[in-house]
Amino acid sequence: MSTKPRDGRRALGAELIIPVLAVVFTLYFFSSIWHSPWTAKVSAFMVGGILLLVCAIFFIRCALWIREGSGTLGFGTLFSRDDIATGRIGLFATTVGYCVLIGYLGFTLTTFLFLALSMIILAKGRNIGFITLISAVMALGGWAVFIWAFDTRFPRGWFETTMKAVLSNG
Repeated sequence: MSTKPRDGRRALGAELIIPVLAVVFTLYFFSSIWHSPWTAKVSAFMVGGILLLVCAIFFIRCALWIREGSGTLGFGTLFSRDDIATGRIGLFATTVGYCVLIGYLGFTLTTFLFLALSMIILAKGRNIGFITLISAVMALGGWAVFIWAFDTRFPRGWFETTMKAVLSNG
């Protein structure tokens, strides 16, 4: 999809939404881990620092486009017919659904559903069996690493509760 309106200038306002939200989230994340152990801080600041650096580079690039006249702060391309055809609305809905349902269904089932639906949307409905298999393997891998092995505080649901009972009772 082109982000250039009829006058040929790139509508950067729409493109800046995600980087601005990323900066806000990263700064919030930094403030939330301030009193964590130093090992957690190091990892968080490394990842967050890289994200802030990439966003800063994009902001500088946008400022240069605006300065040279090839870009505007308009939002003309924020929504278009291409959003339906490319699956953007479906991906947005699956992301919101993931955030809403993870507390009820738990990490593993919600992750499986999110991965399967997202890949099915991106594949435009092709290879559903393969996508389901890959999604299951990835969700089970996430469960094995984050919940079973590292005992993180990810939301527990039916699957996690069942697996804990099965593994503890042999």
